[in-house]
Amino acid sequence: MAPHPVDVQVARFADLDPYTFHDLLRLRIDVFVVEQDCPYPELDGRDVEPDTRHVWLARDGVVLAYLRILADPGGVARIGRVVVAPTARGGGLAGRLMTEALRLVGDRPCVLAAQAHLAGFYAGHGFTVTGPEYVEDGIPHLPMRRES
Repeated sequence: MAPHPVDVQVARFADLDPYTFHDLLRLRIDVFVVEQDCPYPELDGRDVEPDTRHVWLARDGVVLAYLRILADPGGVARIGRVVVAPTARGGGLAGRLMTEALRLVGDRPCVLAAQAHLAGFYAGHGFTVTGPEYVEDGIPHLPMRRES
């Protein structure tokens, strides 16, 4: 029997039930804080902003991949917290997630802070490096931007 399809979900914070938000945060913390060994304040207040969109992929209610789209000043969208569960990596979910995010962003300019080793992945989605490499939480990053 084939596995169930992967569903795309999009919600504002106010529309998330507490169990789903728990699962989204757990994935973020499991990867960014635990796996990457980067203790940092994961809850930065931006999840609850009214224009933030939480985008995730799930199968049978299990969160496999996630990102959030923030509204930065000047009509710029900011993609962040892009994460795929370790057990779901290598199956194209990150690409599917980015495609969905960029569909939601539409013709607005979009920025992100890419972990440097993933710059090629983001370049494949139309992003270009806009500044020098910097280290955040012990990991090299690059600022990247995609025009409409």
